[in-house]
Amino acid sequence: MSPRKKVKFIFVTGGVVSSLGKGITASSLGLLLKQRGFRVTIQKFDPYINVDPGTMSPFQHGEVYVTDDGAETDLDLGHYERFLDVNMTRSNNTTTGQVYNEVITKERRGDFLGATVQVIPHITDEIKNRMLKLSELGEYDIIISEIGGTVGDIESLPFIEAMRQLMLQFGRANTMNIHVTLVPYIASAGEVKTKPTQHSVKNLLELGIQPDVLICRSEKKLSRDLRDKIALFCNVASKAVISAYDCSSIYEVPLVLHKEKFDQIVLERLHLPDRKGNLDNWEQFVASIKNPVEKVEIALCGKYVEHMDAYKSIMESFVHAGAENKCKVVVRAISAEALETEAADKLLEGVSGILVPGGFGERGIEGKIKAVQYARENDIPFLGICLGMQCAVIEFARNVCGINNANSSEFKKNKFSVIDLMPDQKNIKDMGATMRLGAYPCSIKEKTLAYKAYQNGYISERHRHRYEVNNKFRGVLTEKGLVLSGLSPDRELVEMIELPDKNWFVACQFHPELKSRATKAHPLFREFVKASLKLSLSKKIA
Repeated sequence: MSPRKKVKFIFVTGGVVSSLGKGITASSLGLLLKQRGFRVTIQKFDPYINVDPGTMSPFQHGEVYVTDDGAETDLDLGHYERFLDVNMTRSNNTTTGQVYNEVITKERRGDFLGATVQVIPHITDEIKNRMLKLSELGEYDIIISEIGGTVGDIESLPFIEAMRQLMLQFGRANTMNIHVTLVPYIASAGEVKTKPTQHSVKNLLELGIQPDVLICRSEKKLSRDLRDKIALFCNVASKAVISAYDCSSIYEVPLVLHKEKFDQIVLERLHLPDRKGNLDNWEQFVASIKNPVEKVEIALCGKYVEHMDAYKSIMESFVHAGAENKCKVVVRAISAEALETEAADKLLEGVSGILVPGGFGERGIEGKIKAVQYARENDIPFLGICLGMQCAVIEFARNVCGINNANSSEFKKNKFSVIDLMPDQKNIKDMGATMRLGAYPCSIKEKTLAYKAYQNGYISERHRHRYEVNNKFRGVLTEKGLVLSGLSPDRELVEMIELPDKNWFVACQFHPELKSRATKAHPLFREFVKASLKLSLSKKIA
């Protein structure tokens, strides 16, 4: 496979420790280059052997991000979409599991004509094919590839080798490496230490890669002397040693890197025209985050609150919606299990909004239902997402419709299953990639809170679920006042519900947080935060 001649390839690697921010670095660079008029996309290469993160525990992996085309991907793709405001696809995320699965399938099919299948060349060739796949579309000028893991890890070696081969094949004029590394501050010594970065670069050099730019993560901005020292010992131009110091918000990082002339260095290195960019909207967005006029506290009642990366897109959606409402959203994380044993008014007292997110399994369900009940009975703005909507329907069925044993067949199968398995899910045995995944259309009823938010009667949102509202109970639910404000175009599936007699009570079967963007908050989050802020301000006046 040969890429289009004009496509430039940027590879982002990381050293010393994990969680340094390769994804934010890649996203920030993508934004800066896009603002200069280049067509940019980003892809993630994950070294784990799982085919995708769809069956992985949220406590271990965090959020599973879902694309329009139904791929279950790494949460970094969420950063890519939020920063670039560009939809990613399944081609933007590759795992070791996918690579080996494809190679073994080819071997079983006889594609290799009896050859001994090896890491080099067969595994690395498959990785290269995936690195080049997006270049064949003719839609991009620049492709940024983030290599997961840390340089030196056994798991990452095939990806690094594939990267090395591509850089050799297409030359320095068309490829470059950006290495993200740590420059720690040792408080006891009162010194910043450059040795970890030196060792990190040494590991990369041993694998045949000379970094072109070093993104040095540190607590505070590095002095010019320190940067010159790093440049000397790592054989990198001094101006290409960039200080990426801690910021109050991840959305500030592109502005910091721009001041460091990061994007200009990249353009010079790849022989691309130095087009003028415009970051005015982004600067205004960051200013709104850093200088909120008001503050509002919203409870997030979930079963994975001990690991908030499980709700990464929700947390970022609150940032976006807060910026549009000129306020800071303070999230009170409430364990759904704690709500099962403790009084709701104790744990939820004082909040001005309640969000019940998605999830799977019976653990904490009754706590989520209690949170819904507390919101409904106390007229607190409420947003239910996926399982959160299902819990809202169960709560309404029990406490308003009088169906005391109402439940979901996921937890307790009986004749009162107001939530039931979708028909096309009943005979599925495999767990991975078998749910209702990706973007599906939804028709919105006029004169509803949903319609007011979207200002549109026809939308598309991303899904990840197996269960739906049981249509047998539609009649009794609507008779008691539940409004089915969003339905699938064939009217078979309930996509949104709301209670018109409340301040703001809306729930959806889809995941709106997956469509929220940095400078374009999702309509449901925007309106939910607006309603919560209104309640908060009314409390102050009272």
